[in-house]
Amino acid sequence: MFYHLQSERVETYKLFEEGHEAYLRTGPHYDFDHYRQLVHEITQAFVGISNEVLQIKGKLHHDFDRPDLSEHIEKLQSKEKQKLELTAKLQLARQRAQDHPEEEDCQEKIQEIKQEIIKNKEALSEIMQDFKYDSEESD
Repeated sequence: MFYHLQSERVETYKLFEEGHEAYLRTGPHYDFDHYRQLVHEITQAFVGISNEVLQIKGKLHHDFDRPDLSEHIEKLQSKEKQKLELTAKLQLARQRAQDHPEEEDCQEKIQEIKQEIIKNKEALSEIMQDFKYDSEESD
């Protein structure tokens, strides 16, 4: 179930990314209402996933006496929150670069954020590996 929720998160990010690319194509007179609706739906999806993950975390900690596994989930949730914030920052930077092509530091900012996202994804992957390893260890 936990792994299923994580792959759902990945799919939701893809939709968010595709939606933002479609939004950028509506510039310079952006279709903000459509994009705002997308952001609302994406947010609802993330909240739903997050709540389910937190339920699993509680069960692991209390019902199965696995505080080690619930700690991995705690770290994961924190990194996922950071990833969402970085994704939003990247989208704003991309729009700024599109609206102000004369600003040279925009591309630099985009690259910086992309690097942060790569580091974040690596950390997420590491947490998932630790979770997998620790959960299999008890089998």
